[in-house]
Amino acid sequence: MEKIKTLAEMTANGEKPEILFWVGCAGSFDARAIKITRAFTKILQHLKINFAVLGKEEGCTGDPAKRAGNEFAYQMAAHTNIEILNAYEVKRIVTTCPHCFNILKNEYPELGGNYEVVHHSQYLQELIDAGKITIAGGGSFKGKRITFHDSCYMGRANDVYEAPREVLAILDAELVEMKKSKKNGMCCGAGGAQMFKEDEPGDARINTVRTEQALEVNPDIIASSCPFCMTMMSDGITSKGKQQDVKVFDLAELIAHGQGLESIL
Repeated sequence: MEKIKTLAEMTANGEKPEILFWVGCAGSFDARAIKITRAFTKILQHLKINFAVLGKEEGCTGDPAKRAGNEFAYQMAAHTNIEILNAYEVKRIVTTCPHCFNILKNEYPELGGNYEVVHHSQYLQELIDAGKITIAGGGSFKGKRITFHDSCYMGRANDVYEAPREVLAILDAELVEMKKSKKNGMCCGAGGAQMFKEDEPGDARINTVRTEQALEVNPDIIASSCPFCMTMMSDGITSKGKQQDVKVFDLAELIAHGQGLESIL
């Protein structure tokens, strides 16, 4: 993989990227989510997309703090990020995290951060529609059963349902829908900062219930488009002892594998 340029480096050389890739906290520090980051950047580099990252200048969007009720901490984080983004005159941001996508797109504008924000499922669909991403015969996914878990922040919060499914369609796999999908989808259990707190009393963990719903359709692969959903669904599969039979992958990993950039199967 080639060295990824930071926005500071590109600016110093008088260059402007086509997109800023917002990596996010999970994509930077979580071992599993880092694989998603690597897969997506490999796709961008393979297609010669002119992009940059903020690197050490990127801070948390403040989403977990806001969802947990700490508006002050959120605004501190947001104002710092907006100051940096505006200084670089950033126009278009692509992120692999629906939480980052939602807050950058819908809540940063009221604080002075106005950008075109695109989730990687939408961006991959753009590249497919433009004929830049092609996978001959579906690659090694032909005959596989894939079910897609809708992220709350992409689905119900932003009404994005078709983009990820159109991305999966290029794999020539069999897309099988869970009973609770799209507008009737169910949360993985990590939204609203729940990822960072202990379980509340109850009869079952939310991610276990969601995993059971996925297993009902007998998938070979559970596809996700969110690093938090990835963690919750993977943990659910492990709790059911199905980790050898059912794999959980992000859309970027599936496309990168289909293009021969990654080996995940």
